[in-house]
Amino acid sequence: MPAASSQPSHRADDVAELALAEALVQFIRDEIPLARAMDLSLAAASPDHLSLAVPLAPNVNDKGCAFGGSLVSLMTLAGWALVELALRRRGEDCDVFVGESTVRYLAPVWSDFRADAQLAPGADWTTFFDTLDARGRARIEVVCEVPGEPGKPAATLSARFVAKRRASH
Repeated sequence: MPAASSQPSHRADDVAELALAEALVQFIRDEIPLARAMDLSLAAASPDHLSLAVPLAPNVNDKGCAFGGSLVSLMTLAGWALVELALRRRGEDCDVFVGESTVRYLAPVWSDFRADAQLAPGADWTTFFDTLDARGRARIEVVCEVPGEPGKPAATLSARFVAKRRASH
């Protein structure tokens, strides 16, 4: 019986997480014209992982595969959204920006694609939020990839995102 009573709460958390992520993606589409032009959508979200997807057609290059600018844009947006979602989950009012990133293009992408973002090895939300609480500013490392052939990424991005509390009005 205890497992059954905890199940609905877990589902409610999942539904709330998904609603928060979908609202964030709508915000991104509304506020960033490039995201709207790319036809950005939410593929998956959890506290430690976020996936954004786009169709190939508006993101194609002259060779018929995904445009490198679209690959890096999608990975950057996925990483940014992962951090922004964590802040929104806690009710934090911060500006988030990418401070530094490195991208690798490893294979062409010939179909609709997604970018998967998660914290980099060694990065954790506890340290990030403790620093934000103490200094009003914090940074966190995120890794993103566009999946390619099974088990191999088509593109990767390693980035440092910075969150800075907005001044109270």
